[in-house]
Amino acid sequence: MGVFSRFMDIINSNINSLLDHAEDPEKMVKLMINEMEDTIIEIKTNCAAAIGAENTAKRKVIELEGLVERWQKRAELAISRGRDDLAREALLEKKRLSAELEKLRAESDRYDQLVKKYKDDITKLEEKLASAKAKYKAMREQAAKEAEARRSSSGPYTYTYNWSSKNKDADPIDRFSKMEEHIDKMSERKNQASEHKDTEMKFKDLEEQEEIESELEQLKKNMNG
Repeated sequence: MGVFSRFMDIINSNINSLLDHAEDPEKMVKLMINEMEDTIIEIKTNCAAAIGAENTAKRKVIELEGLVERWQKRAELAISRGRDDLAREALLEKKRLSAELEKLRAESDRYDQLVKKYKDDITKLEEKLASAKAKYKAMREQAAKEAEARRSSSGPYTYTYNWSSKNKDADPIDRFSKMEEHIDKMSERKNQASEHKDTEMKFKDLEEQEEIESELEQLKKNMNG
């Protein structure tokens, strides 16, 4: 997060006041441009990684959907052969895979939202970067003109670039801190361990068995109907 921290220190400060009191406003703008460019590179790298993870999750979703369907057909086959015991095992496996499938779908959706946010942040920052480069160019051109005027005049030279009046759109953006918070929360959710007491697990097993028996009976009705 080093690049994020450095950039936020600049972008969250009062830029107009910073430049008005800077000994070298041109150097300060150049520093901001460098920070923005570094941050864009980092975000694009993270975005590419998120896209890769999203594609992997989507492939796994397709695979699990196929497995769920396969175990459904196996349960039906077992019932048709009078093997309720195998049908129960097939339905139990289907239930386990279905739960895993839902988690993968949720993970895929989270990556999709993260990729969209990365792309939006890249667009916003690239707009800020283009604006900063335009201002830097204007400052360079003005400094060159004033240097030329100084050479043609015997009077004292004073640097008069008015950043405050020409840079009203250099307002802070809070997208980076929000994105960091989003990533941290996603990481916390992913790392949270689910611990259950023995009693809770026993009741969960009973509830699962009840669901399997109910699904088995419904499946029989559908096949015989």
